[in-house]
Amino acid sequence: MKISSRLIKIAICLVMIMSLSACWDSRELNELGIVVGAGLDKDEGSGTIKFTAQVVKAGEIASIGKSGGSGGEKAYANFSNIGNTVFAAVRDITNESSRKLYFPHNQILILGRSAAEDGITKYLDFFMRDTETRLNVYVLVAEDSAEKLLDIDPQLEKVPAYDILHLVEGESKFTSQAMTVKLRDFKARLMSKTASPVAPLVEITDKNGKKIARINGVAVFKGDKLVGTLDKKESRGLSWVLGKVKSTIIETKSSQGNPVAMETVRASGNFSPELKDGKIKIKINIVEEGNVGEQTGPEDLSDIHEIVFLEAQKSEVIKSDVMAAFKKAQELNADIFGFGDAVQRKYPEEWTEIEDKWDELFSKIELEINADAELRLMGRTRTPSVPQ
Repeated sequence: MKISSRLIKIAICLVMIMSLSACWDSRELNELGIVVGAGLDKDEGSGTIKFTAQVVKAGEIASIGKSGGSGGEKAYANFSNIGNTVFAAVRDITNESSRKLYFPHNQILILGRSAAEDGITKYLDFFMRDTETRLNVYVLVAEDSAEKLLDIDPQLEKVPAYDILHLVEGESKFTSQAMTVKLRDFKARLMSKTASPVAPLVEITDKNGKKIARINGVAVFKGDKLVGTLDKKESRGLSWVLGKVKSTIIETKSSQGNPVAMETVRASGNFSPELKDGKIKIKINIVEEGNVGEQTGPEDLSDIHEIVFLEAQKSEVIKSDVMAAFKKAQELNADIFGFGDAVQRKYPEEWTEIEDKWDELFSKIELEINADAELRLMGRTRTPSVPQ
């Protein structure tokens, strides 16, 4: 009996579908060590790479808070290992961990100061190349070591990595005195010939006998080496220019000299270069809108003259932040804004002649800052809460 070609095709399709449905590469959850935080340090003793992984204990997280507690057990475990490469250090952790490290759920990648000063290119290749690691993981720099930072006492979370993650996100979202930096963006700046990478700087401080994390500005790199830091005012200045201010509090004074606090609710920032006769001018435009959050004096802040005065004061604060960031960048000779990349995009032909002289040109750049600050709302009350 002859078998029709149609039946043969159907049989082949069924075989292919059945083979695709097989879980040939599946891994059981109880065989994996779910990494939620990773740290990289330079081992001072050997000069090699020290890798630290924070692995979450799912069972402990589920039991904490239930009746009877969890017997004081931590909801995480930290594993550290030394190797000539990150890959070797990661793999050798299996010598002390019963589970293979699993990276798709990793949240943060912390660079210790020793590694940052040593040059971080050799520390990042594994995280860019491996198929399990995430390119949208947040990059941070530890004031001391990454290993110590991953061992803080978590405040509102059960796992230090989550505590640090939410700390950085909150600082970026509510004060704009630091910014979140993803690995893909950090690496892009590393690959640029002029732009300097930046990342939030996190330190360990003591609070009531507990070790807690605190944001302490922004770490600045020149090439792949840490060369300095921005304080919080300078960090906010950088955020204004890059259009990364989401919300912040601007403190200034009223026309009568009394403190006023205003909340930024909307902001944008951009810049464009101008190249003329070998000189570079950067025009920065910032638009900000905000509301009155608090006043301490008897003034009527809803008066049009007072509004105009406060808007001018806000504008000056923004310009001051930007200039502080710019002066620090020139001091460090680090183009943290990406001005060089902007010049290259706008003037590709001229760029070939000035590329090798960018460090010298950056120190002589002229800034033109336009800050348009507007005051929208007075809050729930339009009258001051003090006797007039």
